[in-house]
This record gives sequence, structure tokens and C-alpha cells, in this order.
Amino acid sequence: MPVGQRLKALRTNRNITIREVESASLRIAEAKRDKRFSISNGWLAQLEKGVSEPGICKLFSLSVIYRVKFIDLIQLYDVDIDEIEKYEPVANPHVTRLLSSDQSGSVGVPQILAPSLVACGTRLIPEKMVMRQQTTSAPADRGAPPITYGYVGMKDFTMYPLIWPGSFVWLDVTQNKLRPLAWHNEYERPIYFIELRDGYAFGWCELQRDQLLIIPHHSSPATIRRFTYPKEAEIVGRVTGFETRCVGRELDEPKPSKPARQFKAETAGSLLLICHEILGNCL
Repeated sequence: MPVGQRLKALRTNRNITIREVESASLRIAEAKRDKRFSISNGWLAQLEKGVSEPGICKLFSLSVIYRVKFIDLIQLYDVDIDEIEKYEPVANPHVTRLLSSDQSGSVGVPQILAPSLVACGTRLIPEKMVMRQQTTSAPADRGAPPITYGYVGMKDFTMYPLIWPGSFVWLDVTQNKLRPLAWHNEYERPIYFIELRDGYAFGWCELQRDQLLIIPHHSSPATIRRFTYPKEAEIVGRVTGFETRCVGRELDEPKPSKPARQFKAETAGSLLLICHEILGNCL
């Protein structure tokens, strides 16, 4: 049944006339001192014919007059607020995010259930968007620490080329403090997933008094970032594994800053002059 007819059915089932809707809405508008809450006879007729759609204020008045929950009226128009988390990656791509805590102790690798997630930023993935792939090896260790999954945004080059943008990482959330650990190469150096005020980040970390340094891979175009710890940055957990690409579609690598480009140009010009002088002396 079209949404307009469903709204009309709500009104008729409650024995409310169009004029009564108009009068009731005018009282609401006067009480709120806002004419946007008023509903005219002609507008309601158009609404029930499916010619127009209600704004949020008029929908509020209808929910009051029809004694229906506001959220139920919204769902008539195929708007489900439970899908906000699902579509956040679509609206906010390229953001580093945490995915979800896995308290089941099962063994598996996160799989993308929503194609839109591929183009999204670094994030935590909600549980309902994660599918686990059971292995045929030893059963899951029930004593293993809880794992939370993270997704590396398509513009997050912090650990590139070790961990590419678009990769999945899994985190041991019990290791949420920086501790001195012995490491001998870049593969052993601990990588941490960090929650910031406006998103997430990951990388090698160092603590200098109250300053947390997020250190990128030495081959990465990213720079060191500094945050007040723990006021501006908190450690979610340590990266204990990742699933990354080594080839794929072309990445939108960040361009070097203007000073860096200028420095390279000046350096190239100086080298060219030196070469000319050397060649001139030789001749």
C-alpha cells in the first residue's frame, strides 16, 4: 500500500477528519509558536494522495494527532534509523575506524559484507558487518584475549607499504597501554590502534611525557602526529594481525606539501648547475 494511503488509513481508523487534523495542528503550532507545525486541509489531501511528502515538523504534528510514535511514521517513508551505523561508511569515506569487539573467541578473518566499506576510512567495524570464516585447524582458544577488528581507510598511508590502505587489522584490546617491548625490525615493532577525538588512527607509537607520537612507516608519505595523552588520544589495542593487499587499484597517495615540492625543485636546480660547472671544467 502506498505511504499516502497508509497515512489516510491511520487517520480514518481513529475517526479523525481532515478538518480536525487542521485544527489540532494549529493548536500545536500556536503552543510551539512555530507555524511549520500547522497542517492545512489542502496539504493533507496532497499528502494522502502521495503528491507530497511531510517535513519533520508536520510529521511531528501527525504523530501527536494520530497518537503514533514518531519513529513509526518515519519508517513509513523507508527511513530506518537503525541503519545509521550501516550507512555511515557511505557518507564518511576514507575515515579510519574501529570495527567491532569479538567476544566469541572464534577463529576467523573479517570479510566485507557491504561493498561500500571498501572505499571507507579507517574505522571499527560493527559486529553485524563482520563475517568470520572458520578454519579447519585447531579449535578456537577460549582463553584467548577478545579481538576487535579495524579497517584502514583508503587515505590512511601511515603504515604503507607494510600495511596498505584498505586493509583489515585485528586488535588485542587487552594491550591498551604502551609498554617497553623488545623488537629487532619493523615487523616486530608494536603497532597500535588509537582512538582520537574525531576518529581513529594507527601506527607505531612513542610516549614522551604526556605526548603520544603516532609514527608512520619510514617509507610512508605520512608524517609524525602528536597528541596529548590520554586527553586527545587513547589506545584501543595492539595490532596482532592484518590482511593487506600488495597490488591493486591505484592509490590516491597524498601529494607532498608545497615546501617539500619547492625544496625538491631548488635541489634539482642546484644539482643541474653543479653538473654544468663540472662539464665546463672538463671541456
